[in-house]
Amino acid sequence: MRRWQETPPNKARIEIIPMIDVMMFLLIFFVLISLNVIPAQGIKTQLPKSSESQKINETKNVLITINNENTVQLDGKSIELSHLAAELTPYKNSDKKPNFIINGDKSANLQTLVNVMDVIKSEGFNSVAIATKTP
Repeated sequence: MRRWQETPPNKARIEIIPMIDVMMFLLIFFVLISLNVIPAQGIKTQLPKSSESQKINETKNVLITINNENTVQLDGKSIELSHLAAELTPYKNSDKKPNFIINGDKSANLQTLVNVMDVIKSEGFNSVAIATKTP
């Protein structure tokens, strides 16, 4: 009787390289999706250009945004210009006065900018800056 050589049974192996590839793909997919799904706070604006732009110190800044349709936002919350003075009262009570940064679109109405600055000055704040970008 002839005897055949028996082949050893194959052991099950876990292939780690394809699993790493799949995990990296999922990680990149979720990072890219989460960047586009979460909306940015505020209105998108095109800042005016200035060759004399300066850095603003990061102490306590309050951002006021004016878009090209002359809509005003205070720290990402839309408000009417007539209600801006009432919204600024909590900043009066703080021990350190904030810096107001006006982030205005380059095609926004100049009168809206002047009105916002008038309200800020009438409430007793002196530190007002206009955000620009370097050309």
